[in-house]
Amino acid sequence: MTTPQHKIGSGFGATTTAAEVIDGVDLGGRLAIVTGGYSGIGLETTRVLAGAGAHVVVPARRPDQARTALAASVGDVEVAELDLGDLESVRAFAAEFLDSGRHIDLVVNSAGIMAAPETRVGPGWEAQFATNHLGHFALVGRLWPAINPGARIVSVSSRGHHFSGIRWDDTHFTRDGYDKWLAYGQSKTANALFAVHLDDGDRGIRAFSLHPGRIHTNLSRYLTREELFAAGLINEAGEVIGDVKTIEQGAATQVWAATAPRLAGLGGVYLEDCEVAEPAPADSTRVGVRDHAADPGQAARLWALSAELTGVDPLA
Repeated sequence: MTTPQHKIGSGFGATTTAAEVIDGVDLGGRLAIVTGGYSGIGLETTRVLAGAGAHVVVPARRPDQARTALAASVGDVEVAELDLGDLESVRAFAAEFLDSGRHIDLVVNSAGIMAAPETRVGPGWEAQFATNHLGHFALVGRLWPAINPGARIVSVSSRGHHFSGIRWDDTHFTRDGYDKWLAYGQSKTANALFAVHLDDGDRGIRAFSLHPGRIHTNLSRYLTREELFAAGLINEAGEVIGDVKTIEQGAATQVWAATAPRLAGLGGVYLEDCEVAEPAPADSTRVGVRDHAADPGQAARLWALSAELTGVDPLA
């Protein structure tokens, strides 16, 4: 981590929208890649980046569905096929992109799954760790030759990282039984640690992770109505309630991370509510970043494990 994990006085907050944080920012001539860029906060991120002049590439496991969702977008948007849970698909997408000779200025790793039932992908990897972290790790690694100096790489973590650090002795839940929330928490810690180790001030490639806020989107598709009610996301009538952000507010922090002039020269930190987060209080599970998600030693250890598992290491 190269920037102190403390607030910088951004002037924005929890109710700020993506359109507000990008107001006045000109992305003409820039190329952005947004995974998950055709649903929920990813779709809003694609919309506002393209609206600010960026050419946005949206890798999608369901390209036809993505094209339909993006049909009404204003701006320059392109869809390509990619399944983050399949390393061969990651390799193929990256190879095709590199063959195009283009370069990348922004990467927003917004795709993910949450609280999924036990699922195995690839060589038996736990699906949340594989999709949320390893797929993005391999994607950035494969695309590394095309990433411009001065680029920003943004990984959508979550306050779910409070649930679990990296389970070094059973990363893929092969011994101790499966817990969907611990698996999700581990994957979100991995997203944060990825940014800590990836951030490279010398080359000017800056990395950030973030908690977008509580948002009721398709990310909640694996949760039952009872679980959504218990989490305070809906009431007994099924209506969204509580401190739930709109899609426009939920996309704001990742758009701010990717584009804010205020973050120039900073990196390697975890953000929330369009601001650098403070270290989490010992008794809190709702705000701030846990030590286990901001520790450079654990970040380096996770990087080595991820490179071993995927066969990709952009910094080697």
